[in-house]
Amino acid sequence: MHFPLAAAIFLSIVSLAAAQTLPPPVDDAAFMPVDLQEAKLGQLLFYDPILSGNRETACATCHHPDFGTSDGVSLSFGDGGIGLGPDRHADPKNLPEDRIPRNSPGLFNLGATEFTVLFHDGRLEADPTRPGGIRTPMDADMETGFASVLAAQTMFPVLSRDEMAGSYAENDIARLVRQGRITGPDGAWDMLARRVAELPAYADEFATVYPHIGQPDEIAFTDIANAIAAFIAFEWRSDTAPFDEVLRGTRALKGQQQAGLELFFGPARCATCHGGPFLTDHQFHAMAAPQIGPGKAATFEDHQRDEGRFRVTGRATDRFAFRTPSLRNIALTAPYGHAGAHTNLSRFIEDHANPAESLARYDRTQAVLPNFKSEDFKVLDDPVQVRQIAVAVQAEPIALTPGDIAALVAFLDTLTDPVAITGRLGIPKTVPSGLAVPRVD
Repeated sequence: MHFPLAAAIFLSIVSLAAAQTLPPPVDDAAFMPVDLQEAKLGQLLFYDPILSGNRETACATCHHPDFGTSDGVSLSFGDGGIGLGPDRHADPKNLPEDRIPRNSPGLFNLGATEFTVLFHDGRLEADPTRPGGIRTPMDADMETGFASVLAAQTMFPVLSRDEMAGSYAENDIARLVRQGRITGPDGAWDMLARRVAELPAYADEFATVYPHIGQPDEIAFTDIANAIAAFIAFEWRSDTAPFDEVLRGTRALKGQQQAGLELFFGPARCATCHGGPFLTDHQFHAMAAPQIGPGKAATFEDHQRDEGRFRVTGRATDRFAFRTPSLRNIALTAPYGHAGAHTNLSRFIEDHANPAESLARYDRTQAVLPNFKSEDFKVLDDPVQVRQIAVAVQAEPIALTPGDIAALVAFLDTLTDPVAITGRLGIPKTVPSGLAVPRVD
């Protein structure tokens, strides 16, 4: 190593010694192994609308690489939407019943083995005591055969009315979901698997990738899910950002970026929750993120609240707590928060530093909400509910100057990985179904 660079890195580490040690660098051991042929099959399925009830929405519709593997809006239109990203709007000929109630999260590093809890509320989690090793809201109805928590994640969007399934009167998949016929022969998953198996190009690929599949009718939804998970794990592995060079000792940050690093791992206390190589503790914290949109309620409930982790555990201490997101490529994944209430990263950091107080003065223009008739700010218009969200915060406020915030943003820019944001396989030109591949014009 060149001496000046080594000296600079040494001084950077020394300056952090009194605060918090930098996390270890990421290596291959941090990730589950991926078969390239399986990932290529998953690539086609990820971009193919065939897995949606109305054959119009793909996984990539709300998780598109052109929008940082998200979609650039606070709350997404899944089924019933036209276009992509902030330009996506309701189809006037087939109006969606509602928007998806939570922000579409990024997909970076979900193939890392430490990601064992998924979704904003953690309702999907590795659990060796359960059949198949995964705990989900489906409980005993959960099928076995998912290779990972990431693979099991794919079962949710295809069953969601507002994401991919569509409305009861529109298609066979949505009707099966409405009737509670999810698993087993002739259930929703089985019917989706048959759709795929009926296409010779998919049938041949599945037989090549999976030795246990000899005939098309042996393709199960779990096989589809495992392939998609392999693609996500391969495509958006992110460990070649400038920050990774710092962790490996081959680069030193300077100026504002270095000041931001020292703040992040020191007095700003960001690393208290955003620690480790992926900058997340995988835990749940109530940070008074503004609640907008339809909220999260059961069919028999009439409210627009989203109580986060509480809906999973029932523990009062989990009310309004949400999973700490990884900050990898955060500069590209706006809007931020479980409901995507902040489109500007500087404003989000400013509010996040004193969440209880900032909630009362939230700037609603920070939300990116395509036109849709809805009472998006009903919770924020209710002083009682605002107070309940604020008092759930346990974190102490942190005083940050405008200069501190600018430095933190500069440091967070070093988490942008040019390899991961481009992707390794990219967007396929076509998919076996012949349906339109989600693509920005």
